[in-house]
Amino acid sequence: MSTGKETAGEGLATGIHNIMIEDHVKVTCFSEVSDDLTLHFQIIRLPNQIYAWIGCNSAKFGHLYAAAPTRPNNTVSVASLLAGASDNTGSGIARRIVLKTGLNVILACNIPKENPMLEVNAEKRLVQKLIELGYAKPKSKGLSS
Repeated sequence: MSTGKETAGEGLATGIHNIMIEDHVKVTCFSEVSDDLTLHFQIIRLPNQIYAWIGCNSAKFGHLYAAAPTRPNNTVSVASLLAGASDNTGSGIARRIVLKTGLNVILACNIPKENPMLEVNAEKRLVQKLIELGYAKPKSKGLSS
């Protein structure tokens, strides 16, 4: 059984918690208020992929998407795994996270579709945190390593 080490971070968000499980799994959780709504985030960094959850005003799981780099054209493929369609909020976020990190992404998202600014703010904050954690690749590189 793994033991975890928990540290609290500082920043604009409330309740940031980082938990390291073994050397290759890191869990980060935080919440932030945007447009009078509370966004909750959880990021789990695994060896070759990222799992992220974005919740709005609740701990509801929402739609689940898997996204991965696709070769040879350096594009991204996205699949809806649970209760969603390719035009739902989370699919676009998952696609853009793969482009920014080059990693496989599993994203659960319950952001209301009728609030596009909330989606933009949630994605912006998630990307910011991924960069802070060192998960984003340098801008000069493409998908292939």
